[in-house]
Amino acid sequence: MARTPAPALAVVGDRLLTGLRDVTSDLTALDGTGYWAVVLPFTGAPVCARFDHVGPARPYRGRPWVGVDPAAWRSTLDEAAFKAGVESIRASIGRGDVYQVNLTRVLAAPLPPGANVAALGAALAEGNPAPFSAVVRIPSHGIHVASASPERFLERDGDRVWSSPIKGTAATVDRFLPKDRAENVMIVDLVRNDLGRVCEWGSIHVPALCAVEEHPGLAHLVSTVEGRLRPGQGWAEALAATFPPGSVTGAPKIAALDRIAALEPNERGIYCGAVGWVDADRRGGSLNVAIRTFWFADDEIRFGTGGGITWDSDPDGEWAETELKARHLLRVAAGPHAGAPGP
Repeated sequence: MARTPAPALAVVGDRLLTGLRDVTSDLTALDGTGYWAVVLPFTGAPVCARFDHVGPARPYRGRPWVGVDPAAWRSTLDEAAFKAGVESIRASIGRGDVYQVNLTRVLAAPLPPGANVAALGAALAEGNPAPFSAVVRIPSHGIHVASASPERFLERDGDRVWSSPIKGTAATVDRFLPKDRAENVMIVDLVRNDLGRVCEWGSIHVPALCAVEEHPGLAHLVSTVEGRLRPGQGWAEALAATFPPGSVTGAPKIAALDRIAALEPNERGIYCGAVGWVDADRRGGSLNVAIRTFWFADDEIRFGTGGGITWDSDPDGEWAETELKARHLLRVAAGPHAGAPGP
């Protein structure tokens, strides 16, 4: 007997969405009616899914996460290739082509039999709680995403919009480098410019600059940039102005995207895009930056890790940062295999 596909659902913010009504790639729908789960891949078409039923999130009661053998993960860029990419970016900076580029790699492993992204989301909620976590499962559109993102991409409350880019990562709060603050300030300037394309003149301000946040296994520098949308500007316009998130591209954004395309051998897919919710009736919503995020594709489970490269970057240190960012999440994803050696 054929197995019945799991029903569509989303756990976004503190809400459980069920009863899928319709799916569209048209971002203007987010200024219409209804409650939406939103998945914006870094590369690929948006997926906006409207659900009929919205209630408080509740504990997961299904079968536990099956786990991924840590030795099964493989990276799109190995250590030597990643370090070569860092040096290539430094050369671009030296020529004046860019100021900063976010270089990433995607890890992939065979999808375990019986894998359920909702179970993975529950494991992440327990083992790596995150302020912008999300689980979206829409089998009809190939969407299986579990995100433990610590980063706000774009939040909206009526005409007020704000973004909280993370740049600067260290194992502990006393190990930040001058490079970390420089990374953050560069991206704050980029986000101010992006929001300025859709916000009222003079409304853009920075209520927090390089604030320290601690998360499981590491610490970040986080800033917040806020503005007020001009009349006639909605979700579609705001996303056209700000996406992809500046913290995972670099500056200037277009030049950084060109370097990313040249250096990363695979498209990022959902990684470094955005996942979240929109309540169109109340003109509100919150989208994360899809980092610390797992997704299923082509019979694989995938996970991305990377960092911002500046002139002061050290290739060994940048590689180590990608390992630091991945280490705890991969341990959670290992589940029953948690004691097995990694790659």
